[in-house]
Amino acid sequence: MERPARRRVPRRLRTPYAPALALALVAGGFAAWAGQDWYDAAHDDRAAYAVQRDRALAAGEQAVQNLNTLDHRDLDRGLDLWEASTTGELREQLTAGRDAFAGQVKEAETVSTARVLSGAVTELDDRAGRARVLVALRVTVRAADGTRTDKDSRMLGELTRTDGRWKLSALGQAPVGGAPAG
Repeated sequence: MERPARRRVPRRLRTPYAPALALALVAGGFAAWAGQDWYDAAHDDRAAYAVQRDRALAAGEQAVQNLNTLDHRDLDRGLDLWEASTTGELREQLTAGRDAFAGQVKEAETVSTARVLSGAVTELDDRAGRARVLVALRVTVRAADGTRTDKDSRMLGELTRTDGRWKLSALGQAPVGGAPAG
C-alpha cells in the first residue's frame, strides 16, 4: 500500500510561528511568576505586622502630642482630646483629676503646644493589642506674661488597641543618658 503524499509547507510559512510561540511562552512564564510574587506579598504576615506597627506609631505620636498640648482659652476641647486619646487607668486618672487640673491651668493662663520630633515603636504584640512607643518632642509653653519656654523631652508610652484603634494607656518620661527610669 502506498502512503499518501505529504503536503510540504514551504519553509517561509513555518518560520514566523517559532518566534511568536517563544514570545508567548516567555510572556506566559513572566505572568505566572509575577502573579505568584504578587500573591505571596499580599498574603505575607510581615506586611500586616508592618501596617499595625505604623498605625501604632502614628496613634502613639499623636496621643503623646495631644497630652502635651493645652490652651487655657479652650480647656474643654483640649481635655476632651486628652480623654479621647487615652484608655484604661490613664484615662481614669485624667478624668478623675480633670476639674482640679483645669483650675490650675486657668489660673496660670498657660498655653502649651507640642511638636513630635521623632518616634519609634519599641515593642508590638499585635495579637494581644499592646504596643510601646518612644516619642521625642518639643513642648513650648507660653506663660501669661508672654514668656516662652521650649523643652525637649522623650516620652515612653504604652498603647492598647480598643475597638480597633490604638490609644495611650500609660505615659511617662524616658530616662536621659545613663539615668534610670523613675
